[in-house]
Order: sequence, then C-alpha cells, then structure tokens
Amino acid sequence: MSALRDRLAENLAVIRQRMADACARSGRAADAVRLIAVTKSGSIEAVQQLVDLGVTELGESRPQQLLDRAAVIHGDVRWHLIGHLQRNKARRIIPAIACIHSIDSLRLLQTLESIAGELGVRLQGLLEVNVSGEEAKDGFAPDELLASVDALAGLQHVQIKGLMTMAPYSEDPETARPVFAALRTFRDQLAARLPSHALAELSMGMSGDFEVAIEEGATLVRVGSSLFEGLPE
Repeated sequence: MSALRDRLAENLAVIRQRMADACARSGRAADAVRLIAVTKSGSIEAVQQLVDLGVTELGESRPQQLLDRAAVIHGDVRWHLIGHLQRNKARRIIPAIACIHSIDSLRLLQTLESIAGELGVRLQGLLEVNVSGEEAKDGFAPDELLASVDALAGLQHVQIKGLMTMAPYSEDPETARPVFAALRTFRDQLAARLPSHALAELSMGMSGDFEVAIEEGATLVRVGSSLFEGLPE
C-alpha cells in the first residue's frame, strides 16, 4: 500500500472506532450511524483511495465541486450535497446526488419537487433546521416547519428522510450537545405531525463533535478534515 493509502486507512480506522465507541456509550448498534466522508479537503487521488478503502458515501458542500468530482471518482459512490443549493442549480445537481442534506427553505423545496417530477425521479432530502437560532446560519426555524406540515405532506417527488443541523463552532464539543438534543426532540415533534415521511435520519456532527452527535441520536455524521489530516504530500 502507498503511504497515502496507509495514512487514509489509519485515519478511517480511528474514526470508525470512535463512532463505534460513541454508539456503545449510548446503547446503540454500531451500524446505526453512517459516515458521510466530506471530500472538500482531500485531493482527487486521496478521495479515490478512500473509495477504494470502502467508503462509498461522499459529501460535498459546493454543487459544482460535487459535479466535478463525481465525473472523475470511480466506484459505487453515493454523493450527498451538504451545502447550500441555489435554486437555479437544482436541475444539474439532482441527477448526480443520492441525497441533499440542506433543504433550507420552502422555495428551494418547491423547486426540487417540481424538477424531480419533470425528471421522473424520487429525490431523498433532509430539511436543514436552524435550531440554534444563529442569524448567520441557513435553515428553517422550527416554528416555520411546524407551520408548513401541509406543504410537506403534499410532496410527491421529494422524500423527506429526516433533518440536518449545524452546531455553532466551538473547540469544546460539549457545547454542541444541546443543539443536537434539540434537533432530535424537534424531529420527534415534527414526525408526529407528518406521518407521510419517516424522518428517520438525523444528519448532525462533524470532525470536532461527531461523537457527541452520535450520543444524541445522529444517524449520519459528516466528517472531512479528520479523514484527510496528516496525509503525505
């Protein structure tokens, strides 16, 4: 194995062990949480090596970078768009992705519903919720979503699989715990009013706080920098 592949394998093993340990602490099965490898900080070669190591769910924040990488990365890859999507880019991105984590407005949701219908596909998506209330963050306010249950229930071409949130940045992962707990609680509240969508997924937690996110119920963790740190030049 090359030095690059060796280091990637080492980083991946550490992250998977930390995920398994967090699942054990919270009484969950190790396979209850899936790793979404965020590739923006990795070279094309590193990302391909990661796929060759068995990581097949990849995430990108920027639609164009996702499209560019999807065109050259080989393997049985499921791409996740985890960053903001402008409505005028929806038509190009929908065929390339398995899931969008960042549906952050009713206008975007309506655009996705319309285009997915035209393309004859069933798009899986997560609703981004700004549970922390930070003005700088995208996402629905919880009250806004509760007021929109009729619109959500009427979707035919977008399947809402769950919710996503971004915790405020902090060097202490414990500061994210109330945000993750609030998303889980809100998901249960919304699911009770929206039986047409299972809302099984909670996308929360990144390199600095994914263990806390798992302890609070995350089913998808978005890890990037920890996977690609320390790689040889």
